[in-house]
Amino acid sequence: MADLMISSQNLTRKFGDFTAVDHISFDVKKGEVFGFLGANGAGKTTAMRMLTGLLKPTEGEATVAGFDVYDEAEEIKRRIGYMSQKFSLYEDLTVKENIRLYGGIYGLSDKLIREKTEQLLDMLEMQDLKNKKIGSLPLGWKQKLAFSVALIHDPGIVFLDEPTGGVDPITRRQFWEQIYKVAEEGTTVFVTTHYMDEAEYCDRVTIMVDGRIDALGSPEELKLEYDANNIEDVFVKLARGAERSDQ
Repeated sequence: MADLMISSQNLTRKFGDFTAVDHISFDVKKGEVFGFLGANGAGKTTAMRMLTGLLKPTEGEATVAGFDVYDEAEEIKRRIGYMSQKFSLYEDLTVKENIRLYGGIYGLSDKLIREKTEQLLDMLEMQDLKNKKIGSLPLGWKQKLAFSVALIHDPGIVFLDEPTGGVDPITRRQFWEQIYKVAEEGTTVFVTTHYMDEAEYCDRVTIMVDGRIDALGSPEELKLEYDANNIEDVFVKLARGAERSDQ
């Protein structure tokens, strides 16, 4: 389908005898905020690495932005944005230098880099900070900038890997307002998190347990299905069920 930005069928990744991602299947639509939830070690980051072309699957099928994860990984990398928990910024470079660097990495022309730099500095209200080194900035400013440079080349989809780790609740909420804005403009947002309350901000979520997708749906659908007050309760019920099945 033309409006599908991600399509995954039985995607699997093994490391020797250990199955990190176990036959996961899901689709993500254009402009959707799609949450990938689970405890640390559930397989979220491994799944994301396969979808971003950084790691080949062991088996299964997947396409991202219409390109195959096995044979067209470089095409995928050019068409996505990516932001990690560490924000991927260079601490010893200034704000302006980081923007220009990432514009070059994503293949923008010098003219477009100059235009984008001014646009981002104005939008983020960072003109007065443009010559400050990243290492001197508060965490919230780093987070906003990292998200913006991940979008500097106008990708159709942006992957956010635990993007709110270590930031305070107010900054987290402000960051989600940024996410909503880009999604409203048509960018698909794929976000991994272990903060269960952040699921409430997503259009749909998956909950991963031990490498498997144990639940998939909108927050309201999942709370209704599992007779839960919130997504954290859903996760606890799924985790307890997994523990019982392993015994």
